[in-house]
Amino acid sequence: MKDLTVVGKSLPRVDAPAKVRGEALYSDDLVLPHMAFGKIKRSPHAHALITSIHYERALALPGVLAVITGEDAPTAYGIVPQAPTEYALAVDKVRYAGEGVAAVAAVDEETAEEALERIEVEYEVLPAVFDPLEAMERPDVVIHAKAKNNVMYEGKQEFGDVDKAMAASDFVLERRFKTSYVNHAFLEPHSALAHFDANGFLTVYSSTQIPHYLHRTLSLVLALPMNRIRVSVPAVGGGFGGKGEVASSELCAALLARKTGRPVKVTYERSEVFAQHKGRHPCVMEMKIGVSREGIIQAVDFDNILDGGAYGGWGIIVLFYTAAMIHLPYKVPNARFHGRRVYTNKPTTGAMRGLGGVQPRFAMESMLEDIAKELGMSPYDLRLRNAVESGYTTRSNVYVPQAEFKKCLETAAERSGYLEKQGKLPPGRGIGMAGGYYISGTAYTLYMSYKPHSSALIRVDTEGGITLYTGATDIGQGSNTVLPMIAAEELGVEASEVHIISGDTQLTPFDLGSFASRVTYGAGQAVRSAAQAINRKLYEVAAVELGVRADQLISREGRIFSRYEPVRTLDFTAAVAKYIDARGPLSAMGHYSPPRKGMKGVQGANIGQSPTFGFSAQVTEVEVDLETGQVKVLKVTEAGDCGQPINPMSVEGQVEGSIVMGMGQALFEEIKVGSDGRLLNPSLHDYKIPTAIDIPEIDSTIVESYDPSAPFGAKESGEGPIQPVIPAIANAICDAIGVRFLELPITAEKILQALKDKNSGKSVSL
Repeated sequence: MKDLTVVGKSLPRVDAPAKVRGEALYSDDLVLPHMAFGKIKRSPHAHALITSIHYERALALPGVLAVITGEDAPTAYGIVPQAPTEYALAVDKVRYAGEGVAAVAAVDEETAEEALERIEVEYEVLPAVFDPLEAMERPDVVIHAKAKNNVMYEGKQEFGDVDKAMAASDFVLERRFKTSYVNHAFLEPHSALAHFDANGFLTVYSSTQIPHYLHRTLSLVLALPMNRIRVSVPAVGGGFGGKGEVASSELCAALLARKTGRPVKVTYERSEVFAQHKGRHPCVMEMKIGVSREGIIQAVDFDNILDGGAYGGWGIIVLFYTAAMIHLPYKVPNARFHGRRVYTNKPTTGAMRGLGGVQPRFAMESMLEDIAKELGMSPYDLRLRNAVESGYTTRSNVYVPQAEFKKCLETAAERSGYLEKQGKLPPGRGIGMAGGYYISGTAYTLYMSYKPHSSALIRVDTEGGITLYTGATDIGQGSNTVLPMIAAEELGVEASEVHIISGDTQLTPFDLGSFASRVTYGAGQAVRSAAQAINRKLYEVAAVELGVRADQLISREGRIFSRYEPVRTLDFTAAVAKYIDARGPLSAMGHYSPPRKGMKGVQGANIGQSPTFGFSAQVTEVEVDLETGQVKVLKVTEAGDCGQPINPMSVEGQVEGSIVMGMGQALFEEIKVGSDGRLLNPSLHDYKIPTAIDIPEIDSTIVESYDPSAPFGAKESGEGPIQPVIPAIANAICDAIGVRFLELPITAEKILQALKDKNSGKSVSL
């Protein structure tokens, strides 16, 4: 789009200076007078009835102010309110090792820790199960009474005639894949500070992605009206979905604050972050793809079993997102899905960057690579032939208004030299390609509500300048920079002139939260709408001053002028002063809700609907040490369609973060669970994530694109780029050593074993 003066510039994030200087305040940095410290006692058992809890000795300890148990909060809750399964603390039964059974508040952390040791809990240990396939076959293990065979939810979809299309296909490939149990590994642990004032009004400061859903849950669990609760979000040290559900730390802090009459802070240790978990669902996937001899996809049949851990969480949503992800970024005329989300006695899985898309993308992109080779064609050509284009509608009625996925594939292939290198590199060196996409805002709330998904308020005056109020939460993705840029572009001022107040349920208007890559698109629409309303008000006053019609006016670089007579101008601040003198305070609201396009009568068909979609293609080069099995990712070439980037530098950071996160899951990240259900590596020392020395050369390109439905043409860039990472690495490893790996992570040990089997003449596919 031409004539943009703010949007499209690479601007430093507004929170960067404070973070660099150590001045940014996170939840755990906050201190209130008479503040107490809360700690949670956790179960050593993976599955057990709670027969009794004795905490008299803990209460007798000097400095201990209160103890609570599940009896203090018997109301169940869930991020999907229609299916509540969780409690602030376990009620009657624990379902995973590390589940909270009691909490204490004390004058300091040391006293609180000692009090935990004094709480005596008696259990009746029950049989436990840690594998979803086994869980469905164990009638003696009943994790939740309402879940038959431990299946939380079973979903089925079919679009077209899959059996007929498979029978007519010239080539059919079927494979079974398995993904791992991985954690977000954000730097800041969960932390919450709760305080009741003298009038009984509750304020909770929390490192949450979802202040609105936390607000609702606090109201439910504490039986308080929402208008007696405030949720405020300080600086957040990363979330990636892991802070996209209400944490027991938040509820326990509030419950303890009410019981003690003092502010109470609960901050997790790293082991507790792992116990809270809510990370990516491990999946057992069976996928079948049928193609014509020209490589055109005819049908996809997808069976998926998701390991949900102990509670519901995002489970139903993730289940159907995995179904939705097979319909794009390629044209699939016939598709079938059968999924089961299964309870196990492990910490609950939930939302993680690229929710629902990473697992099926690993399967599908790996299979497309092998199908192309079987057909004697380039994997690049096969992808290009099937790639979606603008205006495409899937068989599941998902409309894609704008797509430059083909351009992404072409750019990544050209910049990486993929066609010249694929299949031609020396032994131990390989190159792989993969594609991906993601939604730019979900079309549905997690509960039945038709109110706007995002709202924004802009207030302009001669004292405070321009202030933007939004409920959208900056969790490190940079929305507190991007949203003022959108407002500034519309108002015709510099981005630095727009101050932002965000993530506070008392001060800011409603917003659903930071998930589903919805903030730039959805909150951005609301912000732009509010800014346009401000302009309309100002133009009425400026038109009189300039002697022109209001509909002729535009605002640029701090001036308001006629598009036909640009020499006649009025300073923006002067126009504000004249408006306030003539009409009083100047403010305006904007709001946005995406269109709803679900299919009636189809289970889960509303999930995956989005107003638009971002796309990504990646080519990855690796080197495999044939003696140790060690994989070194040498270079990743990425090309992304994020529409018109609001802040290109921020997009680059999002892409690089996605690549590094996906690389960890591909090669070494995995939570290990012992035979008793205890986590064996719940620390950042033992749970391995990529470090600076692992990061490869990254060449990322923002392809030229513009989505007219989006605010200044912008789409998502924070989750789509993680989708191709794992299969591109897997395809590169296959190119390097001739072995197709079907399970994650692809560790050095697995590679060594595969090489031994291959050299001994065994058929290898791991």
